[in-house]
Amino acid sequence: MGEKHVLSHPVDLSVYECDAETLDSSKPDLVVLPATTEELSEVVKLAHASKIPVVARGAGTGLSGGATCVRGGISLVLTRMNRVLFVSPEESCALVQVGATNVSVSQAASRYNLYFAPDPSSQTASTVGGNVAENAGGPHTLKYGMTTHHVLGLKVVLADGQIVTVGGVSRTSNDLDLAGIIVGSEGTLAIATEAVLKLIPKSDKTETLLAYFPSVGQAGQAVSDIVAHGVIPAAMEMIDNLTLNAVEDNSSLGLDRNAAALLIVELDGQASAIAAERKLVESCLVNNGILSSIWARDGEERATIWKARKTAFGALGRIAPHGYVLDGVIPRSKLAEAIDGIEEIGRRNKVTVANVYHAGDGNLHPCMLYHRDDEQEVVRVMRAGKEILLLCVKLGGTLSGEHGIGIEKMEEMPMVFSEDDLELMGKVKQCFDPDLVLNPGKMFPHLKGCGESGRTLLRHKIFSHC
Repeated sequence: MGEKHVLSHPVDLSVYECDAETLDSSKPDLVVLPATTEELSEVVKLAHASKIPVVARGAGTGLSGGATCVRGGISLVLTRMNRVLFVSPEESCALVQVGATNVSVSQAASRYNLYFAPDPSSQTASTVGGNVAENAGGPHTLKYGMTTHHVLGLKVVLADGQIVTVGGVSRTSNDLDLAGIIVGSEGTLAIATEAVLKLIPKSDKTETLLAYFPSVGQAGQAVSDIVAHGVIPAAMEMIDNLTLNAVEDNSSLGLDRNAAALLIVELDGQASAIAAERKLVESCLVNNGILSSIWARDGEERATIWKARKTAFGALGRIAPHGYVLDGVIPRSKLAEAIDGIEEIGRRNKVTVANVYHAGDGNLHPCMLYHRDDEQEVVRVMRAGKEILLLCVKLGGTLSGEHGIGIEKMEEMPMVFSEDDLELMGKVKQCFDPDLVLNPGKMFPHLKGCGESGRTLLRHKIFSHC
């Protein structure tokens, strides 16, 4: 690959010591940036022969430590493989290299009035490979589903360096759905290099509402009521007062600083259907004590409304230098109960919690704000995080909606899965990667590999049982 694309200087390595989950950091021993599937395959073959860990990495926007080299080895960075190879309007799909950004796929498809539906908040930076690895979602998951619903096929490199293709333009076949197994496996089974992505037509009409509420609980109940009335919006997103004010401080959007909660509701489809849905939505908002609301009049106003949500996590940096973003999921009917429970957990642990919700599908993103150099504060944050995840599970939910397990939730897996469940998952891992060299030390609390149990991370120091 040339000296320029193999990094070993400590300063260079430090750039790749963690992803956006900054609590845990561990420098790789080497950073390699391949430009083709064939180059990547050769690197993996070399690593496999010497049993060296390999961790695939995109833009590093992940929030569960999935791209952190907890056992050293090679950080395999795919950002040079960033082309949208072609768009087929006839088949409504695109073939892309996995280093392409999420938003670049929709940009390439826009000339055909098509787009790629999954839209994580990091979509301007996050790569298709990262979206595939974590099964990313985003605000429009409510109506259009996760990344797995939009991946038709993959070209992947296996643990021994072999290049194989799974799925295709028509994912439905008589074969095993290996693409479905690989999507969401966090780089522990194979490394994707190219993806065939399903594209969908742009809606005839889109209407976006910004609404304010006197309490987070009332906003949450409005969300439940809207769906109960048979309306499935394209998106329903909510932020609390702390987050709202951080966004306003950062971007000066003219938001109502006094509101306890901000709710975004987006409808799309045929104009006649939207007209009826608007009336139902407005009725649900009024019945839950709405303070005020506004429907965007044009694309510019719609973009401004979405800026309030898309910039939320970045804006929280004005309050504290570090944020620990959780990703628990609860049944939508339990939203108000979960909101109250998270508030109590934050208060009991003396932790500042800013709340951002994919409210429509019950995917919660409480962000605990802290200072990493204050060990006692970190202890409280970690404790609160475990309690919030346990709350989600007790309410009938699960550990992750889109950020993945990674390092962050690995030890919490037994909250949801039995020993038999975890053993079966481990057997799938070992079928793909018998030497446990692909992204070791992630997802599976009981699997060891690469000759060691892993480097000591900050979370290990704080909670020795981790």
